[in-house]
Amino acid sequence: MDDVIATMAARLVEVRGVRAVVLGGSRARGAHRPGSDWDLGVYYRGGVDVAGLVRLAGELTGAPVEVAGPGGWGPWVDGGAWLTVDGVGVDWILRDLDRVERVWADCRAGRYEVGVQAGHPLGFWSPAYPGEVALCRVLADPAGEVTALRAETAAYPEPLREALVGAAWEADFSVAAAAKSAPGGDVLHVGLCLSRAFGVLVQSLHAYHRVWCLNEKGALGTAADLPGAPQDLAHRIGTALRGLDPEAVASAADLTAEIRGALVLP
Repeated sequence: MDDVIATMAARLVEVRGVRAVVLGGSRARGAHRPGSDWDLGVYYRGGVDVAGLVRLAGELTGAPVEVAGPGGWGPWVDGGAWLTVDGVGVDWILRDLDRVERVWADCRAGRYEVGVQAGHPLGFWSPAYPGEVALCRVLADPAGEVTALRAETAAYPEPLREALVGAAWEADFSVAAAAKSAPGGDVLHVGLCLSRAFGVLVQSLHAYHRVWCLNEKGALGTAADLPGAPQDLAHRIGTALRGLDPEAVASAADLTAEIRGALVLP
């Protein structure tokens, strides 16, 4: 399959607008399972020839494939396609390289955004863009643009670290909001508030240790393995999210205080 992916990447950069193709996800990090999909980041500038991508996808799969153009999957995930090649799932994920570079400049200055995005229940955190580049494996990059950006993103920006660690204040706010709804049994509001609180804390933990956090999937497991993370972090969060009652909120408040107490910057 490696040869198939290499050939696919070489064909993709021949499509008008495509500047580079990278391997992302668990396969790039060496954390994949035998049946894991292949996630290909398709970086473009100034628009991309969607019709060309559709034709190429059809050639590679032998069947019609729907390709979502820029914005087709929402404001942050952008667009792409789900392919099956030789019985294996291959995902194309579009990324606007100009936008990725703007987000990277913001991150270096300690600025970030959290946008509403389908498939990201805690929102899409903009530092995921440079994080994807930092953790990817470049497959095709004729002009060396993504390769150069990958070298830059190898160092986690200290201003971003400070900003994301500082964002942990929101966890207290969300837990306090949950405390008002828990006695009345409003489990939807309590669940959303606690999920938000824990999600923010996980982001802050990653940043504190200068580790890129790409999305919610798998983020808790990674955070639990970070040095100094509270003991049984994943178990404690799971217990709170199953309880959604005043006792669960109280335990969430204790965990929030414990984590925030450990996130001390010089």
